[in-house]
Amino acid sequence: MAYYLTADGGTESLRARIHDLTGRCLGQQAVPYGTRFSPGARAEQSPEDWWQALVAATAGAIADAGIDAAEVEAMCFATTCCTVVALDKDGRALRPALMWMDVRAHAEADAVLATGDKALAINGAGKGPVSAEWMIPKALWLKRNEPWVYDAAETICEYQDFLTLRLTGERCASLDNAGLRWHYSSRDGGWALGILRALGIEDLAGKWPARVVPPGEVVGTLTVAAAHALGLRPSVKVVQGGADALIGMIGLGVAQPGQLALITGSSHLQFGVTEAPLHAPGVWGAYPDIVYPGRWIVEGGQTSTGSIINWLRRFCGGSLDLDALNRKAEALAPGSDGLIVQDHFQGNRTPYTDPLSRGAIIGLTLAHEPHHVFRAIMEGIGFGTRAILEAFRAGGYASTEITVGGGATASRLWMQIHADTAGLPVRIPASADAPSTGSAVLAAHGAGRFASIDDGISAMVRPGTSIDPRPENVARYDEIFQRYRALYPALKGVLG
Repeated sequence: MAYYLTADGGTESLRARIHDLTGRCLGQQAVPYGTRFSPGARAEQSPEDWWQALVAATAGAIADAGIDAAEVEAMCFATTCCTVVALDKDGRALRPALMWMDVRAHAEADAVLATGDKALAINGAGKGPVSAEWMIPKALWLKRNEPWVYDAAETICEYQDFLTLRLTGERCASLDNAGLRWHYSSRDGGWALGILRALGIEDLAGKWPARVVPPGEVVGTLTVAAAHALGLRPSVKVVQGGADALIGMIGLGVAQPGQLALITGSSHLQFGVTEAPLHAPGVWGAYPDIVYPGRWIVEGGQTSTGSIINWLRRFCGGSLDLDALNRKAEALAPGSDGLIVQDHFQGNRTPYTDPLSRGAIIGLTLAHEPHHVFRAIMEGIGFGTRAILEAFRAGGYASTEITVGGGATASRLWMQIHADTAGLPVRIPASADAPSTGSAVLAAHGAGRFASIDDGISAMVRPGTSIDPRPENVARYDEIFQRYRALYPALKGVLG
C-alpha cells in the first residue's frame, strides 16, 4: 500500500497528514509555533521552529495513521506565501523570517510600483498598488535597513523553499510562489529584472534559487539526514508544492474556468481560473501556469479574517467559548443589532491593497455583548469577500458559486453568512482541509500515480455539502453592504 505525507505550514502551526490514493486522511498531527509581533505591522517567526514542527508532526501523523513509515511513497507540502527568509551558504537563517502578514515594507512596495515595469500588470493591471507583503519589497527592505543580512545572504527565499532545502539539499523555488509573489513569469522571461535594475538590486536575482519547479514535479529525494529525522526512507520523493491557499484550490477541486475557491484560515483568499490573461483594478493576477499548466489564476485576498476571531478571544481575556458565541450569534438577525465591522485589522490586501488601513467596529452601544461583535466580525469579513467578488466581476470574471475550504467551514453560521453576503451558493467538499488534500494530489501525481493534476482531483477530491443563500438575508445584506463600502474612504480620512 502506498501512502502520501503532506504538511500544511500555516500561520500558527504545521499540520502533517497521511493520505491514501483515494484522498482519505488516515492520521494527522499539528504542532504549534510562535510569532513575534511588534509595532509597525511587523510579524516574525523562527525558521528552525518550522523544521522542528515538521519533524514532530510527521512522527505524530504516522503514529496516528497506524501505518508502516516504509510505505510512504512521496511527500508534498504547502506553506504560507510571502514568508521571506534569508539563508547563509549552509542554509541557516540569518534572522527571523518576515511573515506574510508583515507589512513593514510599504515604502518599498511604493518604490516597486514606481518603476512602472511591465511585470506590474499583475498588480491591478499595472495601476497597483503593490503589496508590502510581497517578495521584492521585503528583500528591498532588508537591503535598505539590514544590509549586513542582505549582503551575507546566499539565498533569499520563502518558507516553502527553506523546507525543500532542508529535506533534499536542493535550492529551488516553487513556480507557484515565484509566479504569485516574486513577479516571476513563466511566459515572459522569468525574473522581473527590469524592476530589480530600476531599484538598484540586480544582485537579488543571484540570491534567488536558480531552479524554479512547478507544483507536482519531483524536486528530489530525502537526504540521509532528513530521512533519519523524519523516520522515512531516503527514497521518498519530495514533490513541489506551493502557497497553501493555491494548493488548496487543487484540494477543493477548483480547476476549471468560472469556478471560484475561497480558502479560509487566519486570512481569506479568493482564486479563479481563466484560460486567458485577465488584468483589472482591484484584482491580482492573472498569473500563468502557477497551479495548472496552460491556465491562469486571478486572485483576491483579505489579510485578517480568522485572526480577527482569535483577536476577539484574546481581547476578552481568552475566556470566550466560541461554540457558545456561535449559538448566540446565530439567534441574531442580519446586521448584528446595528454593528458593522471593517475587517482591515492588518491592513487591506484587495481590492484596495492598503497596508495602513485599520479595522473598526462601528455602532457600539452599552446593549451590545460579545456575541454581537462576534457575528459582526463574521459579517464584516463576508462583506470584504463580496467587495473582492465585485472587483472580479467588474474585471470580467464572474462565478455562480463559491467552493470553500479551511477552518471557517467548521461554522455553519459563517458559511451561511458568506452565502448570504455574496448572494451565491457555498459548496464545501467532503474534506475541507484543502491544502492537505491538494498536496496529496500533487504527491500522488509526482509519484506517477496520475497522469495529470486534473486526474488526481477526479480520484481524490470528493463532494460534500452545499449551503444556499436565503433571499430575505441577501436583501438585508445588500443594504448593509453599501454602508460597509462607505467605511473605507470615511475612515481613511480620519485614521490617515
